[in-house]
Amino acid sequence: MNSHQQVRVWDPAVRLFHWGLAGSFLVAYVVEDHWLDLHVLAGYTALALIAFRLIWGMVGTRHARFSDFVRPPREVFTYLRDVVSFRAPHYVGHNPAGGAMVLALLALVVLTGITGLATYGAQEFAGPLAGLTAGLGHDGGEFLEETHEVFANLTLLMVFLHLAGVAVASLQHRENLVWSMVTGNKRKPSGE
Repeated sequence: MNSHQQVRVWDPAVRLFHWGLAGSFLVAYVVEDHWLDLHVLAGYTALALIAFRLIWGMVGTRHARFSDFVRPPREVFTYLRDVVSFRAPHYVGHNPAGGAMVLALLALVVLTGITGLATYGAQEFAGPLAGLTAGLGHDGGEFLEETHEVFANLTLLMVFLHLAGVAVASLQHRENLVWSMVTGNKRKPSGE
């Protein structure tokens, strides 16, 4: 049993968003265009979740708000330097690198989704962007598909970096950050 005091950090909306986005991206990435309907549904789900998260990031609970964890690049780099030197401070919510990762993943999933919608419109003549992209022809559709794949692969790379960051922070601060995203609770830093 952990003797450290626990504090509620991640509300149910943040946790459902997190695992929903992870699941949606995983499904879309794995099925690719083998099961196009499922791929498209997973993509729509991911975009809807991000739309919700953008709103919740402005009006949600304290640690859900962007104002709680979005930091200037200088603070992010200082924090990363402190991680490498094993003296990174413990944060109740997202640390500066985690906050930067949230923004990067949100942006990349949006870019992946938009290019996916454009590809769907150009190649399948379906979806909300079909009117804009259906006339691009074969080469235009291929370009959009390649762009979509680049963004999806960049997103996957960032997911791996995110997982590595979670592992490093969990080890350095002796807390299970994955479990905290399940329960919503984290260890309260000493001195608070």
